[in-house]
Amino acid sequence: MSRDRIQHGDGFSRGIERLFVFRVDENGKPYDEQTRKAMHTTMQTLGRVALIGGLALVAAANIYLFHGTEDLGREAKRALYGNVYSAALVIPLISVLGVILHRFLKHERERFDKTAPNWAVLGGSLVFVAVTLAVGLGGVAYGEEIIFCGSLAIIVFLLWRLARELEPAARNALVATAIVLFLFRAVPGTGDGTTWWMIDVLKFDEGFQARLALIAYALTLAGMFALRGFMAKHSIATIVVVLSVAAALLALPTIGMFYGLHEWTAARSGGAIDARVIMMFNTALESPLGQIAMIPMLAWIANSAPAKLKATYFAVMASFSNLALAASQLGTVYLNRVFVVKRGDYSELGELMITAAVLTLLLPLVAVAGVRLLRLRTA
Repeated sequence: MSRDRIQHGDGFSRGIERLFVFRVDENGKPYDEQTRKAMHTTMQTLGRVALIGGLALVAAANIYLFHGTEDLGREAKRALYGNVYSAALVIPLISVLGVILHRFLKHERERFDKTAPNWAVLGGSLVFVAVTLAVGLGGVAYGEEIIFCGSLAIIVFLLWRLARELEPAARNALVATAIVLFLFRAVPGTGDGTTWWMIDVLKFDEGFQARLALIAYALTLAGMFALRGFMAKHSIATIVVVLSVAAALLALPTIGMFYGLHEWTAARSGGAIDARVIMMFNTALESPLGQIAMIPMLAWIANSAPAKLKATYFAVMASFSNLALAASQLGTVYLNRVFVVKRGDYSELGELMITAAVLTLLLPLVAVAGVRLLRLRTA
């Protein structure tokens, strides 16, 4: 019985997880497209559950480690952070042990047809590494921009090579989906200034931030299961539009607190609704959004990848997705050059947050509108 082998990877985990979806039912009848999409969505949801579950454990550990540290001096906090980073060194060891354990537990071996090396893909990858090393080690001016543009050119070339293996309809869907997902993930943020402001002005200490992280991860797990049906039934374009509108709306409470929203609510609620309550409520609503965007993308890759190019397809698409994050970081740097935020000087932070929220809404909507004008359909 043939299977789709899913190799899932992104900025957090690459290529270790292997999940399987049957192409046919117990009677040998092929599943229809919608059923397979739902099955892939479920599998990718389970993969994200494993990832978010690990992050939730880390957040819980941070709550314990940073409990009662509000009054510690700078040197004591620095030593505590050193202990945290030292303890984090065990994480790669756990990953390696997981791979070894998988080898011992995997009794049934599947046979796959030998796949000839794709020298265009391998060559493009070598050029990618060479360009990155040369620019990064050479101290070239505008090195980040050069690496980004070179990486984009190489990955687009690799995508073009892979697209030749697809049918015309699938190829058009690849182009449309890639454009929408790239601009959705390339939205710039506000940078470290917002975190500094929360620590210095709102007094969000490390312990409170750890509690926020744990709430976010717990609700992300719940949200992924609650919205699994929505992700399986709707196109990526629809999901991106919904998530973009939601993200822009959920940026409003933080912007409002910069202009005194928490002071207004605290004064009218007897101090019950302060900055921490607003942030907890906002985090509870916002936390599932980022992970929900990843699940349909990974499910689409697993469902549409050519049978003999699963791993290559995943690697190239993961690189393309991560390149969008690099574009987001570059955009964040440019925004911070326009709106300068320094530690202790947050006079321009409000304008920065408003601009980032507007871009969060507009860039994905423009991408979706563009592919619709081109009469292309996303997955």
